[in-house]
Parts: sequence; C-alpha cells; structure tokens
Amino acid sequence: MLKMLSITSNAIIRTSTYNRLSIGILLLLVSAIGCGAPVTRSLGTMEGIASYYGSEFHGRRTSNGESFDKDAMTAAHRTYPFNTILRVTNLSNGMEVDVRVNDRGPVKPERIIDLTYGAAKEIDMVRDGLVRVRVEVLEWGN
Repeated sequence: MLKMLSITSNAIIRTSTYNRLSIGILLLLVSAIGCGAPVTRSLGTMEGIASYYGSEFHGRRTSNGESFDKDAMTAAHRTYPFNTILRVTNLSNGMEVDVRVNDRGPVKPERIIDLTYGAAKEIDMVRDGLVRVRVEVLEWGN
C-alpha cells in the first residue's frame, strides 16, 4: 500500500510540474507575440535597380494627385500602396533614405523603384543615375 501511494504521489508531482511548465511556455509565447495586435500585411524587402526623376516632372501631378516635388523624399513604385513608407539603401555605399510612395513607376521593367532627385541625392546616386538598392517596407500605406 505504501509503494502504491508513492507511485501515485510521483505521478501527481510530475503532472503538476508538467502543467506549470506548459502554462509558462504559453505565457512566454503570448507575451512574445502580443495580444490583440491585428495581423494585416507582412512587411517586405526587395533588392534591385533604382533610378530617379526630377526637373522634367517638377510640378506635374503624381499618380495619387499630389504635385510632384523633385526635392521631396518620395518615390514611385509599381504596386505598393500610396503613403507606404520605405527605407531605400544604396548597396554600393550603405547610405539610406526613407521615402513615401506617392507615384507609380518605374516604367522600365528592370527597375524596382524611382526616387525623386532629392531622395537620390541623400543616398549619393545622382552621378551614377542607376544603383543597386534594398527597399524595405517600414509602414504600409492605405
């Protein structure tokens, strides 16, 4: 009878420890993931060729209806929603600029983004005209 009680006690202790461990892991996962945070779209990254556009379009309407400002920190992208905030990194020198998507483009299929002249100056690409960049989504637009 004593041996049987000992086995039952050990089983209860093991089950209790297992339950506490399970609850601890669950709490850790919930705190790491977050509660109630809506999951909308994942942020993205792409690499490719960037170009820039400037004076010849200054003052014209962009695809979202704004007046194009060659010195603004904005960009044209084919598919990202307007007002998406992007970090563009010049891969040849590591310089970065944050821009807002307010136009559609580039027209040439081998390019992934068109920057304004102002944004191109920030990452030192004006002289080269075309540079390899990394484009990271910081915040999705509407």
